[in-house]
Amino acid sequence: MQEGVQLSQLIGDIYDAALDPAQWSAALRKSRAFVGGASAALYSKNAVRKTGRMYCQEGDISREFRQLYIEKYARLDPFSTGHFFAEIEQPIATADVMPYDEFLATRFYKEWARPQGLVDNLTAAIDKSSTSAVLFTIFRHERDGLVDDEARDRMRLIIPHIRRAVLIGRAIELQTTQAATFADTLDGISAGMLLVDARGGIVHANASGHAMLAEGSVLRAAGGKLAANNADAEGALYEVILAAGSGDAAVGIKGIAVPLPTSEGERYVAHVLPLTSGARRRAGTSYAAVAALFVHKAALDKPPPPEAIAKTFQLTPSELRVLLGIVEVGGAPEVAEALGIAETTVKFHLKHLFEKTGAGRQADLVKLVAGFVNPLAR
Repeated sequence: MQEGVQLSQLIGDIYDAALDPAQWSAALRKSRAFVGGASAALYSKNAVRKTGRMYCQEGDISREFRQLYIEKYARLDPFSTGHFFAEIEQPIATADVMPYDEFLATRFYKEWARPQGLVDNLTAAIDKSSTSAVLFTIFRHERDGLVDDEARDRMRLIIPHIRRAVLIGRAIELQTTQAATFADTLDGISAGMLLVDARGGIVHANASGHAMLAEGSVLRAAGGKLAANNADAEGALYEVILAAGSGDAAVGIKGIAVPLPTSEGERYVAHVLPLTSGARRRAGTSYAAVAALFVHKAALDKPPPPEAIAKTFQLTPSELRVLLGIVEVGGAPEVAEALGIAETTVKFHLKHLFEKTGAGRQADLVKLVAGFVNPLAR
């Protein structure tokens, strides 16, 4: 019972952070306590520029080591290729990406993880684009031990809510929001925003939301109730709205991003935020609303270049890691030093890379990767 209350309160904190980014620190602190770990981080990696950006981090990792990771070790992180092989929201640990003994031999472990006493991490991708991925990670200290089944199960309970909160935060793009002035503040955002009651009745809409309803190509008002032009989309939307009326936890994995196709073939997406708990409750009570819908045009779904390369040539995580090392670092000796593995191991993976890609030399591998990346970089 106590664990259920802890989870419910944590989910509420996560959704409050969707509206007020200042709340992410508390949400991450409670997340790492729930899953089990020394630190939690919400960050992104750019697959084209090979850079990272830390949105929020809470726990034992110092500012110095955070900066070192962004400036240097993001390139050397052997775990970087892991999320290219995992589905969104799938928790993966070091052992899912590479043999643990091999991880202990890497520069990343010896120079960045070991000095901090870190031994493992559990990561889930919560969004991917053609150039980057947004990741949520729990870092495990020696005192926590390696990632186990319990940690994976607990991560699965919270990651859909973290993903929904991040996507909503991205849609509204606000720095701070006070729940007491929720609707007034959101009236100026570019995404269509609609507040709905438990029956799907529209109780408030911002300017963009009114424009969408008036146009009628994505959503419309039918007798004061929200309606979609696609029957399947409408069913999915109402299922999430109904769940939102029962509280944060009830929403679960339902409708993280409800697709809303138009008759013209365009694609929109709706994110549903419950308003029946936490700091959001005041806004919901003021308008007799149980949920806020954020609707915006969907971006094209293109995998990041490394993921596209791996799928095209059926590469293993180790082969992809060596391939990216050849592009970013140089020849086999330099890649071996950077990855902390034997040069013979690098050459072994190179042999398979040549066989799978049809390349005849390392320069051809660089051109192959450039062919995937350059169109996206322009």
